[in-house]
Amino acid sequence: MPGKPQDEYAILTKIAGRSRLSPGPSGSPSISLGIGDDAALFRPKPAHETIITCDWFLEGTHFLRHKHPPDAIGWKCLARAVSDVAAMGGVPRCFLLSLALPETHTGQWFDLFLGGLRRASRKFHCPLAGGNTNRQMKILISVTVVGEVQTGHAVLRSGARSGDLLYVSGRLGEAKLGLRLLQGGKRMSDRQSSFTKKHLYPEPRLKLSQWLLKHGMVTAMMDLSDGLSSDLPRLCAASSVGAIVELGKIPQVHIPLPLLKQGLRPLQFALNGGEDYELLFSVPQDKVRLVPKEFQGVALTAIGKITRERGVLVLDERGREVHLAVRGWDPFRKKL
Repeated sequence: MPGKPQDEYAILTKIAGRSRLSPGPSGSPSISLGIGDDAALFRPKPAHETIITCDWFLEGTHFLRHKHPPDAIGWKCLARAVSDVAAMGGVPRCFLLSLALPETHTGQWFDLFLGGLRRASRKFHCPLAGGNTNRQMKILISVTVVGEVQTGHAVLRSGARSGDLLYVSGRLGEAKLGLRLLQGGKRMSDRQSSFTKKHLYPEPRLKLSQWLLKHGMVTAMMDLSDGLSSDLPRLCAASSVGAIVELGKIPQVHIPLPLLKQGLRPLQFALNGGEDYELLFSVPQDKVRLVPKEFQGVALTAIGKITRERGVLVLDERGREVHLAVRGWDPFRKKL
């Protein structure tokens, strides 16, 4: 989408204009001073701890310039980082954007990108507080999100205990299926396009995580960004426990029959696909009865149990216990 190149001041002015959520210098009670000075001023709530997280979103590693719509790139670069705040039961308050792009993409592409970013900012109530820009041949995006949680109430990965039940939200593998369809490059029907939504426009589970925190149901929690086979061992390691998962209970993506005939396997997508940004959490036995089957239309499924013995096992369809192979997303081993 070539257009008339713009200088840095014009780009910054456009970012500031498109990111403002409401009249005033910042548009947010959490931001005392926003875009326009050397740095932003953040106003934390009393009796709250600040959550800080950052995330790269890189052309060629996380998205393809000629495959992914610009507005989806804008949406997803913020949604990914906000999901880390959700994983701790927190609330996002503002974000910083560092953006490098070629001068050929400072016109229409940039406008569409900012449109998706603005929609995500409004959806997650997370205004832009500042950032940086530069020119680069590839599109490089780094997002830092500042969030809050009541002091002493953040849900960590390290709280799981033997006997806790393991839950996941949503259905796993949908984002991987969306990526495969996008990479296929074929013209998609409306039904196929619906499969790409989870990959292009993920929804961090903010309301669910805050509800779980409010009702004291979880002992440990994290978001599934790299795939269950990679992320579950990390939660177990942080808690110094193990786990056993029943493969038949994992909520899997529904793959259309033509793709099943091509050899695509729902279970492999669910275990190793990544980018679902669902929640993985543990619940003590005496709280299991309080966990609903779904929350605001999002299924909550018990898939296994935390064990005292280290290591992650899976119970296969024949009832055999085997070690879970770690085959999720790893940027040093995999590419799009």
